[in-house]
Amino acid sequence: MTDLHIRREGRAGRITLDRPQALNALSYEMCREIDAALRRWASDDAVALVIMDATGDKAFCAGGDLAEMYATGRAGDHGYGRRFWADEYRMNARIAEYVKPVVTLMQGFTLGGGVGLGCHASHRILCETSCIAMPECAVGIVPDVGGSRLLARAPGRAGAYLALTGARMGPGCAIWAGFADCFVPRADWADLVAGLVTTGDLSCLPKHPAPESSLAARAGAIDRLFRDHTGAAICAALDTDGSDFAKEAQAGIARGSPLAQACALESLRRLGPAPDIQTALEMEYRFTYRATEASDFLEGIRAAIIDKDRAPRWKHASLAEVTQADVAAMLAPLGARTLTFDGAEGERL
Repeated sequence: MTDLHIRREGRAGRITLDRPQALNALSYEMCREIDAALRRWASDDAVALVIMDATGDKAFCAGGDLAEMYATGRAGDHGYGRRFWADEYRMNARIAEYVKPVVTLMQGFTLGGGVGLGCHASHRILCETSCIAMPECAVGIVPDVGGSRLLARAPGRAGAYLALTGARMGPGCAIWAGFADCFVPRADWADLVAGLVTTGDLSCLPKHPAPESSLAARAGAIDRLFRDHTGAAICAALDTDGSDFAKEAQAGIARGSPLAQACALESLRRLGPAPDIQTALEMEYRFTYRATEASDFLEGIRAAIIDKDRAPRWKHASLAEVTQADVAAMLAPLGARTLTFDGAEGERL
């Protein structure tokens, strides 16, 4: 397909996203093609490692292509979104658990679905322009694609802060928070890839010091202000604090869906500090399975992508209004519809 180049070069399986005009947004077809390639290469002795990158300067992958999900959901077809998410999540798990090294090179924006593609790899490389975030609450869903696992494993309460605010991380912050491993100047990427392709040997990965992290500098404030597991208490702490950082965090929280934010906090509480990828994805799928039918997702997409009025009408006016019953309903087990990781691609859901 023209949006995606999958091939074998030397000792490497190569996957290159090629939709620069759409910031390399990930379509359902692209998810399926990537997953098929990974399954194929897993048993191919000629492939020593996998390299994932993208064309253009602005983005590795700025998220999922949500237009079709919006259209089908508005029409009452909730099955399309459920199939997309299920197959995407299986791809995310495959990357995280892959039997061979996976090297991702993430320039520019890596947001949402791009995090699921690039930040579960075994060797995650950033450059000067890298900008990583989980902004899902701003479109009415929880941080997904395995992002809850990354957020749960972030230092202290940084995961709660990043989930609620959708704050963007430069390379230093992303490495500190555990979303990436190393910094390599963009000018060196071509030689790096050439070496990996030729040798299949990870010893050619250079070692550069990570840039400074403003998140690390704010870790104490984040841990203090976001220590509670309820949105109402966090908002009260921010209001009482009144610092510039607290006001910045409040502005980020104000952009998101209160229901999604409350569910994100509860998901992190349930997952604990070190969840495995499948546990995190199964929890996320409880929300996204219900998303087009019962959450703020369609309204969030309308406001951000369709009408672009940036004025979503959420189901709740604030985090304080979201009840435990609201959260429990969105995160309840799915029974026979529970996400599994051994099902056929594209199975009916």
